[in-house]
Amino acid sequence: MEAAEVEVSECLAVTDDLVEAMDRLIPQLSSSNPPPGRAELAEIVASPATVLFVARRRGRIVGALTLVAFRIPTGVRTRIEDVVVDVTMRGRRVGEMLSEAALDRARQMGARSTDLTSRPAREAANRLYARMGFQQRESNVYRYTL
Repeated sequence: MEAAEVEVSECLAVTDDLVEAMDRLIPQLSSSNPPPGRAELAEIVASPATVLFVARRRGRIVGALTLVAFRIPTGVRTRIEDVVVDVTMRGRRVGEMLSEAALDRARQMGARSTDLTSRPAREAANRLYARMGFQQRESNVYRYTL
């Protein structure tokens, strides 16, 4: 498969194929969180703080990525979240194409850097991010469960 067979675009509306794709893709990313429903997807698409990118092959959504952007006193911050590529399409540059689209948008928004996290067990994803130029940060990440 050539990269030209995959098209990455910003999702501007919630469609039946987007809902179906998320029902199929999110369980491949997370076993602890259910896929977003139509209302949650509408929130994501409408929010000025998120850009949902989808990758399509022959019209079918085969991957997705969310870019989160927000302004703080020190500038525009962006994060890449919930990158998922259908298991049948992994190793075919789909994740890279989604990430490149997000980085392009982050630059347009005025961000000077983009952060992401990836579980150590996601070895292929971690190799991809390193190959793309992401650098592992010396940082403590804290979580407070509400």
